[in-house]
Amino acid sequence: MIIKEYDRQRAVEYAKYWAKKRNPSYYNFDGVGGDCTNFVSQCVYAGSGKMNYTPVFGWFYISSDVRTASWTSVEYFYRFIVGNLSVGPFGRLVDEKDVKIGDIVQLGSETGDFYHSAIISGFSSEGPLVCAHTYDVLDRPLYRYSFARARFISIEGVSDL
Repeated sequence: MIIKEYDRQRAVEYAKYWAKKRNPSYYNFDGVGGDCTNFVSQCVYAGSGKMNYTPVFGWFYISSDVRTASWTSVEYFYRFIVGNLSVGPFGRLVDEKDVKIGDIVQLGSETGDFYHSAIISGFSSEGPLVCAHTYDVLDRPLYRYSFARARFISIEGVSDL
């Protein structure tokens, strides 16, 4: 297994460029459940340069009809990234104090369901700043969102089997 570095800067540059608009190469899922994880996947792909084309359990996007659930679903994205032992980006859960730009935060309810994904785009005196879609934001302080729980996912690298 060859492991390469995740290009955090490239992921964040992509996030900031597309935060308030849509890349026409990807379907806009706003009207069918939200575009947040689709956007985060695009950002992670910009920083990793590698998809995992394993049917069902991989992480890829070819079209709105030819993609994995992990590309667009909060929970499936999480399961892929923290469980990936094959091709593509992989990560782990970390404490907020350990996040870096290009890492991912997912917001959840009191009942435990996670419902929103965003990419860490910077830091301010208010804490992490994020870029996200569905309700488009560019460098929004994370704690201006209303949420019960957050999980932070550090993208640790990219496997190139």
